[in-house]
Amino acid sequence: MHARLVRALENAAPGSVRTRATDRLGLAHDASHYLLAPQAVLVPRGATEVAALIRAAAAVGLGVTFRSGGTSLSGQAGTDQLLMDVRRHFRQIEVLDGGARVRVQPGAVLRQVNARLAPHGRRLGPDPASESACTVGGVIANNSSGMTCGTHANTYQTLESLTLVLASGTVLDTGAPDADAVLRHHEPSLAAALLSLRDRVRGNLDSVRRIEQQFAMKNTMGYGLNSLLDHDSPAQILAHLLIGSEGTLGFVASAVFRTVPLARHASTGLVVFPTLREAVAAMPELVAAGPAAVELLDAESLRVSGRSADMEAALLVEWQEEDLSLLAEREAAAHRLLGTSLSRDAAGRAALWHTRKGLYAAVAGARPAGTVALLEDVAVPVPVLADLCDDLTALFDRHGYERSVIFGHAKDGNLHFMLTERFGDGDSRRYAAFTEDMVDAVLGRGGTLKAEHGTGRVMAPFVRRQYGDELFDVMVAIKRACDPAGTLNPGVLLTDDPAAHLKHLKPVVAVESEVDRCVECGYCEPVCPSRDLTTTPRQRIVLRRELAAATAAGDLPLAEELAREYQYDAVDTCAVDGMCATACPVLINTGDLTKRLRASTVSPAQQRAWGSAARHWDGVSRAMKLALNTAAAGPFVARAATRLPGLPRWSPDLPRGGARRRPAPVSSPDALYLPSCLSTLFAPADGGAGVPAAVRRLAARAGLRLSVPAGIGDLCCGTPWSSKGLPDGYEIMRQRVRAAVGDPAVPVITDAASCTEGFERLLPGVPVVDAVAWVASEVLPRLRVTRRLPSLALHPTCSSVRLGLDGAIAAVAGAIADRVDIPEGWQCCAFAGDRGLLHPELTASATRAEAESVRRGVYAAHASVNRTCEIGLTRSTGETYHHLLELLDQATEE
Repeated sequence: MHARLVRALENAAPGSVRTRATDRLGLAHDASHYLLAPQAVLVPRGATEVAALIRAAAAVGLGVTFRSGGTSLSGQAGTDQLLMDVRRHFRQIEVLDGGARVRVQPGAVLRQVNARLAPHGRRLGPDPASESACTVGGVIANNSSGMTCGTHANTYQTLESLTLVLASGTVLDTGAPDADAVLRHHEPSLAAALLSLRDRVRGNLDSVRRIEQQFAMKNTMGYGLNSLLDHDSPAQILAHLLIGSEGTLGFVASAVFRTVPLARHASTGLVVFPTLREAVAAMPELVAAGPAAVELLDAESLRVSGRSADMEAALLVEWQEEDLSLLAEREAAAHRLLGTSLSRDAAGRAALWHTRKGLYAAVAGARPAGTVALLEDVAVPVPVLADLCDDLTALFDRHGYERSVIFGHAKDGNLHFMLTERFGDGDSRRYAAFTEDMVDAVLGRGGTLKAEHGTGRVMAPFVRRQYGDELFDVMVAIKRACDPAGTLNPGVLLTDDPAAHLKHLKPVVAVESEVDRCVECGYCEPVCPSRDLTTTPRQRIVLRRELAAATAAGDLPLAEELAREYQYDAVDTCAVDGMCATACPVLINTGDLTKRLRASTVSPAQQRAWGSAARHWDGVSRAMKLALNTAAAGPFVARAATRLPGLPRWSPDLPRGGARRRPAPVSSPDALYLPSCLSTLFAPADGGAGVPAAVRRLAARAGLRLSVPAGIGDLCCGTPWSSKGLPDGYEIMRQRVRAAVGDPAVPVITDAASCTEGFERLLPGVPVVDAVAWVASEVLPRLRVTRRLPSLALHPTCSSVRLGLDGAIAAVAGAIADRVDIPEGWQCCAFAGDRGLLHPELTASATRAEAESVRRGVYAAHASVNRTCEIGLTRSTGETYHHLLELLDQATEE
C-alpha cells in the first residue's frame, strides 16, 4: 500500500493500520466462497477511531468493509480496499434490567452474550446455528434469525436501539430522547431523505403489498424496506434500515436488545420419513402443533452427520415450555401426530442439536479436496416448500451437482442447500447456469433468494429481479442518502453488474492433510488463546494456503514474506492446546500441524539432546529445578541469560524449583499415582506442601491406598516432546512409562490435567484418570469438610475441558466453597508447557479478559487444576492460584 495512504490512515487513528502480508491475507478469508485481499487491515479502538478512519478512507478514495466474526457465507466481509477489524476492541456486554435488556458491542460472540443472560433466565432472540462463533455485529448486519426465532424474535423485532457511526463520521444514539433532533441537526439531508422515501413507499400500494409479502417470510435480501412501513421517525427508520444492511449504511458501535425468555424445559426428537417430500408434506399439520423448531435434514446430510445410511429424510423437532405439565401435553400430542417419542434427556438433545448446528461445516468438510462449499439459503411460503424441494433436486441433477445437500428451518419455509464446486480452473459457467435456474425457481414460488444469510455479493445482482425497479430504486436512494461517496462496503448488497456474483471466487488450495478439510468457517476463533496477539487456527490454515498459492504462482517475495512472518505468528505462538478441535465441526486440531512444523525445524543435534533428556528425565528435571532456584537467588544473571534466543524468560513472579518425586510402592493399591513432574519443576504456591502431598493426604483420610511406582522421577507424560514435534524422545518416554506402569488392575491417576491428557495418549488401553475426577468419585464422598470458603474463583483448563472434567471440578469446588465463579472471559491461559516461559506475551494476551474480571470481584481463594496454569493466572491477576485439591485438603483437615 502506498506510504502516503498509510500515513493518512495512521494520522486518523495512530497504531491502527496493519499492512503486513500475514495480517492482510489472514483476514482476507471468511466462510464465504469469495476471496479479496485488502490493501490494509484497520484495528480501531473505539467508535471515535472508526469515524476518523472512515473519513480518512473517503478522503483518499478507498472503501471500508467491516469484519467481525467472519462466519458470513455470502461474501459480505471481504474487500480489496480497507478491511476494518471491529471484533478485537468491541466485546463489551452489559446486562440491563435484570436481563430484560442487554447492551452489546459488535465483537461479542452470541454464545457469550447468552451465557451472561442465562443466570437471569433470558437469551437473545436470534439463534443462528453459528452462535458459537458469530458476533453481534454480524447478527445485526445480516438480520440473523435461526432455528426457533422465526420472524417474531429475529434481530429486527428484538432490537431496541443502536449507537451508530455514519459514513460522514456522525455518531448517533437512536435510543436517546433527542435522536431525531440530533439527526436533523447533523445530517439534515439524510433525515429529509428518509422521510421522503417513507412517504414515497407508503403512497405506492404496489410497493406496500410487495414489501408486506416479502417480509412475511424470513427475508434478508436487499435493505429492510419494512422499516419504512413500520416506523415513522427518521432515527427509528435509520436504526432499522441498519439491520440487515451488511455494513453498507453505517457502523453499529453498540446495540441494545430486548431479550426473550429462556425456556426451562424442552423435549426433542428426530422423526424419520421415507422421502424428502413426505417429510416436507408433514409440515402444515406439524407447524399447527406449535413446535419451537422444526429442522429438515435430507438423506445426504444425515449420512455425513453420522446417522443411519438408510435414512432418506428426517425432521428434528423440539417443543419448549416454561411449564412441565404443558410440555408433557406437547409430548403426548407429538406422539399421536408423529408416532415417535420425544426426549428431555439433556445429553441426547445436545447431541441432536450438535449434529444440526455443525451440519454446514461437517458437510462442507466432507467435500472432495480442492473444491469449495457453496451454501445458499432461500425461503418460500410453507405450502409450496415441498414443490421447491422437488425443483432443487431436479436442478442438482440437471447441472450435475452430485451429493448436494438440503436442510434448513422447515417451519419457516427456509431451506439451506449446499453444492461443491471447483473454481481453481476459473470456470464458473456451470455455477452461473445453476444460479439463474435457481433464482427463477425460488421467485416463481413467491419466495426470497436470501432468508437469513444476507445478500452479500452472491445475490446482489438479483435484488432488482426480486423487488422490481421501483423498490430497487428506493434501495439505491437509501444507500446514496446514507453513504454519498460509496465508502462503506462497496460491491455488496446492491450492484448493477449482472456478473458480480461470479467474480473473486475463492480457489481452494490443498496444503496439509491435517487441515485440508477446513471450510474457513471460523468456529475455532473464539476459543483460540492467541487470537488477539497473532493468529487464529483459521488464519494459520489460510496462510498456509496463501503461501502455497504464492509459491505456485512464482511470487517468491510474497512467499518469503509469509514464511518469515508465519514462524512467530503461527508456529511459535500457537498454544497447541487443542481447543480449536473442541469448536471445529470437523474436529480439526490445528496444533497437530503446528507440532509437525515445529518438528521440521528441529536439528539432529536437538533431537539427540531431547532424546537424552527422555532417558535421564529425573536429572534433567532436577537441573531445571536448580536453575529456577539459582535464578531466584541471582535475578540479574537470570535476566541476562534469558535474553539469549530460545531460552525461557525468567521473571520474579516465577516460583522456585519444587521437590523431587520419590517412589512409594504399596501392594494392592486403589490407584497407581504418577505425580506430575511439574511439582518438581515448580514449587507450590505460598510455600505450601503442594498437590502431590494433598492427593496423598486426601486418599489417606478416605482410607484409600496409592502406589507411586519405582523410577517415578524419570517418568513424564510426554508432552514436552509431543508439543515440540520430537517423536524420538516421545517414543523413548512412552516405553519408559509403559514399562513402569505395566498393565495395572487399578486406575492410573495424575495431578495435572495436561499430564492426564498426556498419559492418556501415552498409555492407550490403560485407565488413566485425572486426580480431580478420582477424588470427586472415590474420595470426596468419604470426607468431612470442616472449613468452607465463602467464594472461589475457578479457572478450568483447556485440558480439563477436553477431558470432560467440568462435573468433577464443579463437585469438588462446590464442596469447599459457598460460591464458585468461573470468571467472565475465561479461556485457555496459553501457558502451554513452556510457551508461557518462552512467550509470556501470549499468556498475557490470553488471560487479559479473565484477569480483568477477577480483579473486579472479591474472592477468598483462587484455584485451577494445573500448576503452569496456576502460575499464568497468578502472574496475570496478581492473586495466588492453588490447585483445587490443595484447597480441598485444607478444607478437610482434621
